[in-house]
Amino acid sequence: MSRMHNERHLVGRIGWLRAAVLGANDGIISTASLILGVASAAASSSNVLLTGVAGLVAGAMSMAAGEYVSVSSQSDTEHADLAREKRELASDPEFEKKELAQIYVSRGVETGLARQVAEQLMAKDALGAHARDELGISEITTARPVQAALASAATFSLGAAAPLALVLVSPSSWLLPAVSVGSLVFLALLGMIGARAGGADILKPTIRVTFWGALAMAVTAGIGAIFGTVA
Repeated sequence: MSRMHNERHLVGRIGWLRAAVLGANDGIISTASLILGVASAAASSSNVLLTGVAGLVAGAMSMAAGEYVSVSSQSDTEHADLAREKRELASDPEFEKKELAQIYVSRGVETGLARQVAEQLMAKDALGAHARDELGISEITTARPVQAALASAATFSLGAAAPLALVLVSPSSWLLPAVSVGSLVFLALLGMIGARAGGADILKPTIRVTFWGALAMAVTAGIGAIFGTVA
């Protein structure tokens, strides 16, 4: 007796995983860089904390708005393509059937079989078949603006909260090294978690996110120190 084999593919996580990793990564880097820049300018601990909180709120709103607008644009394009495809199916279904069959032929399916497959798929769901195989739109890749916006805002806030917590628990004299080292550790953990969730190798993503985070924080801290000295 044959048994159904249920496979779970990681590609289904692409949409929310991208937004989540981007949000958390941006939250850690931007907030830590902001804190280090202000602290390097010899600001008081209370001003540093206030700056970090303001950065968290502004960054979360910016991430949500930016992600919503970006993904909404993708969604609008998808809907426009589907509407055009629907009109073409209504006006010339035979041509659309040949077009779909040719797609399967180009993928290696024999011509006669490709025509049968196209005919059967279009009999069940013509628009769905063309959306998947001609336009590349599927349930996995469909744009979801609200989901992306909420994920980005939430994960940015979580990421930004990490360097803020370090400000709260660190003595003033240790604030710069504590936030710097601690934020890099958080970034490394984020790289590992993102790689693991996406089924990728852990080393490269971890090094990549840590390197760019360290560079951003170093540049911002350097600018803060320069302006602090001038002031």
